[in-house]
Amino acid sequence: MEFFDRLAGKALGKAARLLGAVGFAAMAFGAAAEAEPIRGAGSTFAAPIINQWSRDYEARRTDGGDFTSPDWRVDYEPVGSLAGLMRLAQPETDFAATDAPLTPEELAKRGLVQFPIVMGGIVVVANLDNVGAGQLRLSGPVLADIYLGKIGTWSDPAIKALNPGLELPDAAIAVLHRLDGSGSTFTFTSFLSETSPEWQGKHGADTLIAWPTGRGEKGTGGLAALTAATRNSIAYLEYGQVVRSGLPFVSLLNQSGAFVRPEPKSFQAGLATVAWDPARSFVADTTNLAGEGAYPMAVVTYAVVPKDRGQGRVNRVLDLFRIAFRQGADEAAALGYIPVSPELADRIEAYWATSFGLASN
Repeated sequence: MEFFDRLAGKALGKAARLLGAVGFAAMAFGAAAEAEPIRGAGSTFAAPIINQWSRDYEARRTDGGDFTSPDWRVDYEPVGSLAGLMRLAQPETDFAATDAPLTPEELAKRGLVQFPIVMGGIVVVANLDNVGAGQLRLSGPVLADIYLGKIGTWSDPAIKALNPGLELPDAAIAVLHRLDGSGSTFTFTSFLSETSPEWQGKHGADTLIAWPTGRGEKGTGGLAALTAATRNSIAYLEYGQVVRSGLPFVSLLNQSGAFVRPEPKSFQAGLATVAWDPARSFVADTTNLAGEGAYPMAVVTYAVVPKDRGQGRVNRVLDLFRIAFRQGADEAAALGYIPVSPELADRIEAYWATSFGLASN
């Protein structure tokens, strides 16, 4: 957990200063104003499923009737994990969604509660002619050398050694990455840090990176579009976006020495080994998962909820996610995510009771 302790200080330094500056205003705001939507911001990785759950929430609370209320609507802005956490400094924000979890110490210091809402995988994609999904094989160290600029062509011997018999172009690698503060970047650079000592020493893991090479683009959708339009490119995207865009993914070498394709069963194989500890606010390192069939680079999106928004506003956020856990799992799976299991949902609701002093039913 020391890894996450170091990360929280870097990624949330600015957010912490902003939270302190507006602390009095947030407390003065008090209970939720009437007829206001639930306001959230953050992860672009989780935006498709949060938007779907938001539509479902209003429909289920309306219950087929003609009457609706702004209280049953959700206004979610996919601004990236870091920006979402910084939005908590604004008293009108009810929750942030982040793929880079905060430490229990930071949460306690800022009066925040954190719990997982959905899971999935960060997938490496390569837009190469005549190379199909899963055919290209890469390891963490080779991937790190590509993003360090040490490997610059697809015909490099290090890549060829992992791909005997695969015809690769003698072309420059177009290295692409996220430009904004992103939980996907945090997961990706965590994997590079855990598999490449050189990457760890020079850059480490963070939501924002001073990339040594390549071109950046904002948002998951923007990076997917840029990758699709750029021949001989490499990038990292969330699994659902890769499926929807039809980009060819890479098979990654895991800790067991197997090259694993990214797909729901391989994400689940890795995530099944995670011990979810409510005493640690469910923080878990999922960036280099073990297991023979485990895809190593999984991601967890967490909701972060301030305690000082008033019971009415907190209750609405928890109501949204309670319905999402109990009735939105199939929709999450259809979009390429791994939903929270019923067992984990029970533990999360018990955690709410402890953290907010609420009933866990």
